[in-house]
Amino acid sequence: MADPVRGRLVLLPVVAVALSGLAVVAWLRRRFVLVEVSGTSMRPSFRTGDRVLVRRVPPHGVRVGEVVVIEAPRPRGHQPGPERKWHIKRVAAVGGDPVPARVADAPALRGADRVPAGHLVVLGDDPRSSLDSRQRGFVPAERVLGVVLRRLPPDGSR
Repeated sequence: MADPVRGRLVLLPVVAVALSGLAVVAWLRRRFVLVEVSGTSMRPSFRTGDRVLVRRVPPHGVRVGEVVVIEAPRPRGHQPGPERKWHIKRVAAVGGDPVPARVADAPALRGADRVPAGHLVVLGDDPRSSLDSRQRGFVPAERVLGVVLRRLPPDGSR
């Protein structure tokens, strides 16, 4: 006859390892996100279909030169809902920085000398096809999902 106490003792480490694994997966999912690029605004750095690994960061954790994923502004009159759209852009300035000279004459930034606290200037690498701070103005830093860490290899399962 099997010893029921011994059976439970063997099972406990297995359950502990499984729970630890689940905790690690949950932590990784809160910290990192996979995003697929769609559009041409970040060419040549990123192209439609590229997959990027994004590390979630607090609004104050963004630095000039980093590529970020930000929540796209919602059209006026759009009802709040669960569907969010994301943009990928490069940070040109953060709160307190001077407005970069190369975009100071852009219609949405004209007349501003400094980036307001809690805001960013974001630009696409391809200015001809990018909807960014040149047209939309300063972006609230709280819209940042995270910073792009790297492009991932193509998904071979497609």
